[in-house]
Amino acid sequence: MNRLQALDLPEIAPASSSKSLSPYNAQAIKIESGVFTRPKADLPCAFFAPLHYEPNYAYPLLVWLHGPADDENQLRRIMPLVSMRNYVGLSIRGTRAVTGNSGRRAFTWSADAGHFEQAEERLFDAIDLARERFNIAPERVFIGGYDIGGTMAFRMALAHPRSFGGVLSIGGEFPSDDTPLRWLDAVRRLPMFLAYARDSQSFTMAQVCETIRLFHIAKLKVNLFQYPCPQQLTTTMLEDMDRWIMEQVTGVTATAVV
Repeated sequence: MNRLQALDLPEIAPASSSKSLSPYNAQAIKIESGVFTRPKADLPCAFFAPLHYEPNYAYPLLVWLHGPADDENQLRRIMPLVSMRNYVGLSIRGTRAVTGNSGRRAFTWSADAGHFEQAEERLFDAIDLARERFNIAPERVFIGGYDIGGTMAFRMALAHPRSFGGVLSIGGEFPSDDTPLRWLDAVRRLPMFLAYARDSQSFTMAQVCETIRLFHIAKLKVNLFQYPCPQQLTTTMLEDMDRWIMEQVTGVTATAVV
């Protein structure tokens, strides 16, 4: 089996085995694919324009919620590894400031009511802005994230299940507080992607088993992906995420549905 290629966040590590990836170059990617950041301080977000953007085609929108101690610019690092062509990308900044690597200012997500409402407003304002700038298919808005960003993606999708074509979490546990399944009928129609690391200490196998049990009881439409590694974001996970989203877009039924 090909070795998993870990993304050493917040900087991306060049691949060294099965798939050759050039070292990340923000300026080169910005010129080639049209990545840009919204400069307004009251709406901190980033966009990714797909390579050879075609304004007459309604693109899927991938909303990405960054992991802990990072910010919206994580989008710049992951999108070239997900797909350069398939999606318009959007990321918003977490609402709680923290200290990141080397003492830099970074952000994370909080389930507190005030923080959730702020993130919710920021998210839908940014989606509206994306629709102003790009041709977006309204039924093909997918929300996902890494670690605590994946948990927040679940929270947003569970609160607004009719607003998204699917929800994805890589290493982020399913929220259990604040009655997450209050819109159960709508949530049952929402495709879900849950990826977890077998050796994770933050989203343990015991928690995964409890989550799977809940999915069965609630009859949710979930695809589960396990990876033989500790808690990390890998190129293989991002490739699987791209494949799963395109299955939803094209109408191909995903395999291994729980």
